[in-house]
Amino acid sequence: MGRPDHTEWPRTLDPGILRAQGWVPSPFREFVLKVNSRCDLSCAYCYVYEMADQSWRDQPIRMSAATATRIAARIAEHVRAHDLPSVELILHGGEPLLAGPDLIAHIVTATREAVGRSARVGARVQTNGIRLDVGHLRLFAELDIAVAVSLDGDRNAHDRHRKFANGKGSYDAVTRSLRLLRDSFPHLFSGLLCTIDLRNDPLASYEALLEHRPPRIDFLLPLGNWSFPPPGRLPGSAATPYADWLIAVFDRWYAAPHMETDVRLFSEIIQLLLGGRSNSEAVGLSPVTVLVIDTDGTIELSDTVRSSSPGAASTGLRVDVNTFDDALLLPEAAARQLGEPALAQECRACDMRSVCGGGQFAHRYRSGSGFANPSVYCPDLLQLVRHIRSVVAADLAAQLERLR
Repeated sequence: MGRPDHTEWPRTLDPGILRAQGWVPSPFREFVLKVNSRCDLSCAYCYVYEMADQSWRDQPIRMSAATATRIAARIAEHVRAHDLPSVELILHGGEPLLAGPDLIAHIVTATREAVGRSARVGARVQTNGIRLDVGHLRLFAELDIAVAVSLDGDRNAHDRHRKFANGKGSYDAVTRSLRLLRDSFPHLFSGLLCTIDLRNDPLASYEALLEHRPPRIDFLLPLGNWSFPPPGRLPGSAATPYADWLIAVFDRWYAAPHMETDVRLFSEIIQLLLGGRSNSEAVGLSPVTVLVIDTDGTIELSDTVRSSSPGAASTGLRVDVNTFDDALLLPEAAARQLGEPALAQECRACDMRSVCGGGQFAHRYRSGSGFANPSVYCPDLLQLVRHIRSVVAADLAAQLERLR
């Protein structure tokens, strides 16, 4: 699918002018490879299959070995051009395990061979867990591929959305795989991804995730925007249902007598409040250095913007023709790396802008103005950040008082 011909922001940005004004693009460091474009689940909230952009229908089902080899060469080229010490491969889909172990092994091995000693090439796979078995895990152990699994809480929470095409829930299959992962290959377990559903009790969901002893939990706000609002989020309303849900989990997590797990969103916000940099697209103003490559070798800057409009993720670039530096010079890349100047006027005037960062890029979309808006989750993000700031500030003050 070609690029849309509308002029919604940021396609009106001119990276050439920005560079003349002193902007320097940051090289890509994470490469999301869509190794398989189909899935063995039919999740109700999936941004690939259930939202505005249906370009997956035009993609090959599986990435070819030849395309994987070209991607490896492009990554090596980018590493050397920018003298990068390390890069990360994220094997994604659809469901990446449907690509088969041979292709997965080829992708990781070919990339490491192409990069050579120039940089460390980390690798991880994001899977729904259905097909995760001993064979896959032995391969991942051999190749040092970390594993993250999607799980939405307890049985009822998970099976509400994450179903097979016949309507049957996937909870039993996923938790069976998780037991194998955590008990027999714990060093590969990188964490759980949980999409928030306001109908699920936050503490029950958190406790259900903790049962699997994840080293990290990544709570995800459902993809949505001003034109296609997420569930329970009325655009423009001052209500904060998602902040309320997350605050309940934060208070339980922060008050625990020992670190039970890392909750990425909370850790990122605390790090930002203490003057650090973010390592997540969800918050903060750090340059986004993630690149997505689809099964046919087409280059995208973000697959999550598929949730906004048809063709929104398309760049018109391909690995067999274009370098990754070509992608760095796209208006959409600049918009995700400019930091504060890329925020909406309301966000630039907000005292929480350096922490909130305007929220995830995909959540800012509004038909007609593009992504030049605050996040549709703005009230939730502000409430959550302010709550965490209050709790952490009180804790630090108490600790300083004890040191007097």
